[in-house]
Amino acid sequence: MRVWDILVRFTHWTVAAGIIANLLFTEDGSELHEVVGYTVVGLVVIRLLWGLVGTRYARLTDFFPTPTRLKRHLADLSARRVDEQHLGHNPLAALMMFTLWAVIIGLGLTGYLMETKILGNKDLMEGIHEFLANSLYVLVPLHIISAIVMSYWERQNLIKAMITGNKTVTDEPSDVN
Repeated sequence: MRVWDILVRFTHWTVAAGIIANLLFTEDGSELHEVVGYTVVGLVVIRLLWGLVGTRYARLTDFFPTPTRLKRHLADLSARRVDEQHLGHNPLAALMMFTLWAVIIGLGLTGYLMETKILGNKDLMEGIHEFLANSLYVLVPLHIISAIVMSYWERQNLIKAMITGNKTVTDEPSDVN
């Protein structure tokens, strides 16, 4: 079943490439670093807007991590049940997405404020920017590991699904033993 549309997949992989480029390959403060950073922020904004008007599984309302959804999902995980209702992102994945999006937007904002000196305290903005960038060294591997673990848990290749857009749908929930 088609779950993730082309815009969701394009923004996901392009943002991933941009983050890797800026963390590992571009020189901090260089023009290329800024262009890549602002492009990534722009893609996140596009994805958030698409979350308001896009296809069913792209919509933020489909996966927004409410306390009730989180509680039910955690109960299913602790009972070793696969909850088939999360064709798109489960509530924990949604928390990760919102965290990553917030960090990326924060990076763009602090990068802009550093360069424009609007707040007058470049050192403060630089410190926040560096903290946010360093947080990606934890968040990105956690995101990848979680996708691998949930692929095993759900018996579904989630990384492949984020490339093709398709996930396998079963009729009944299954227990993971």
